Amino acid sequence: MEYRKFDNTIYAKFKQGEEILEDLKEICEKENIRLASIQVLGACSKATLGVYDLPNKEYNSSEIEGNLELVSLTGNVTRTDEGEVYLHCHAQFAKLEDDGTIKCYGGHLNSATISCTGEIVITVTNGFVGRVYNPQTGLNLWKFLPFVDCNC
Repeated sequence: MEYRKFDNTIYAKFKQGEEILEDLKEICEKENIRLASIQVLGACSKATLGVYDLPNKEYNSSEIEGNLELVSLTGNVTRTDEGEVYLHCHAQFAKLEDDGTIKCYGGHLNSATISCTGEIVITVTNGFVGRVYNPQTGLNLWKFLPFVDCNC
């Protein structure tokens, strides 16, 4: 992975075999990113996607493999109360099936491995949004705090 920072925006290029979420987390840690939005395009060889089952408070995940066009990945970066990077990303992949049809798969992104390249744009915001566990949903939801200029 390599990247360049221009003002409040980071452009990154992920290489074959790299795992998207691991590399995103690494950039966020190196650059001390506390709040940002993420956009990604590219191609992957496999991905694990989840859909949240609210009544059971759990993700049901499924892995897809093959020539996957990463049509869209959108997400955000926040931090936990302990200061850990927290990535929340959803993705959609297009796959050419054996019968010639193209099917799309999407959901909460658990992992994805680059097959050719990944083009990533991280837009950093000067601010902080935390996460707090919500027992009704079983999810870590945004926690807004008074504005503090963190010089991010």
